[in-house]
Amino acid sequence: MTNPSHMPAVSFRRKLFRCAFLMITFPLVLAIFTTPSAQAQTFTVLHNFTRGQDGANPWGGLAMDAAGNLYGTATQGGSSTNCQGGCGTVFKLTHAGSGWTLSPLYEFQKTDGEYPEGRLIFGHDGRLYGTTGQGGMGCSSTGCGIVFAMSPPASFCHSVLCYWTESVLYQFAGGTADGSRPTGDTVFDAAGNLYGTTYNSGAADLGTAYELSRSGGGWTETVLHSFSGSDGANPYSGLAMDAAGNLYGATKTGGPYMPGGVVFQLVNSQGSWTENVIHDFNDTDGDEPLGGLVLDSSGNIYGTTNHGGQGAGGGGKVFQLTPSGGSWMINLLYNFSGIAGPWADLAIDSSGNLYGTTVQDGANGFGSVFKLTFSGGSWVYTDLHDFSGSDGANPHGNIVIDRNGNLYGTAAAGGTGNGVVWEITP
Repeated sequence: MTNPSHMPAVSFRRKLFRCAFLMITFPLVLAIFTTPSAQAQTFTVLHNFTRGQDGANPWGGLAMDAAGNLYGTATQGGSSTNCQGGCGTVFKLTHAGSGWTLSPLYEFQKTDGEYPEGRLIFGHDGRLYGTTGQGGMGCSSTGCGIVFAMSPPASFCHSVLCYWTESVLYQFAGGTADGSRPTGDTVFDAAGNLYGTTYNSGAADLGTAYELSRSGGGWTETVLHSFSGSDGANPYSGLAMDAAGNLYGATKTGGPYMPGGVVFQLVNSQGSWTENVIHDFNDTDGDEPLGGLVLDSSGNIYGTTNHGGQGAGGGGKVFQLTPSGGSWMINLLYNFSGIAGPWADLAIDSSGNLYGTTVQDGANGFGSVFKLTFSGGSWVYTDLHDFSGSDGANPHGNIVIDRNGNLYGTAAAGGTGNGVVWEITP
């Protein structure tokens, strides 16, 4: 199967950032400012990235610990000269008085990873786990990508800069028996095995789903499924897991329609994994599901597509998949009208409301933050914020919600030029 969007990761990212930066011209702004919205929300920029030790162009969204601290990655920046524009960073944001303080936790050096696209997750051991789309060995000069863990200092750190320690769990090698360019969400099972996807390589060079399991003092990688095109191609968004241990994900393209994309399920039976395609996208119900999937307590699946649908411009959709009599029924919740809709996972609050971002939707074409509320038998859309460029642009990452209902996320571009971390308070 030929995929016109299948390109080396470095070309892929340069094209996207070139589009973002050519669209935006803006003056320098203060590091923190607020904008009230029509819905009585308050939008605040918590940090403007500088392309220094803090990084640049945060792509993968955020994770939150029990104390409300935020953790994320920046795809570029840092002190390394091994990568053009820097190899990327890991950072932490902590409340400091009435504001927030960013602390760099790690700067990638290419051999240990480059260009982290996916968000971080916490493991059972308290470490942070993630992936980089490039770096390591193989795949010509770019590296095929790695899976890593970050450990905090063993003792209390009295310095302003308290760097964490990285452990490389696995370096992808590419080729038919392995994956390359790991992206999207990873997820742990109850036994501590880690699961994710790669955008490229595998038997048909259309990506894989993989498992990392502990083996002695290291980790062993197993390819659970190689995508062939008819069953999906180029999974970008990673995996989610239900209570029974089944895995769910989406592929950017593939299936019977072009560019299409599919939602798939991986079921484990006595150590053997079987893929089931549970939905093929056909443009009218969306194209290119780049964002990840989330599951509610009833087993319903929620996700997004970046393109397709019936809105003006075909700017993507929000969808729900509901199990019904051994199959799945799709319910289309919202059509976007911009030229590029959601790229990231949705978030679900305790009331079942959905939150997400769009890349180039909104009143200014720089992306937006939205909420969907189920009311009176239908879903009601609320625009929480439209990015203007000076306060951020092109958000690709997920949203996290704290116990007070505040929303946090990143924008890959905009601000003073290198992206931002933002907050929306009710």
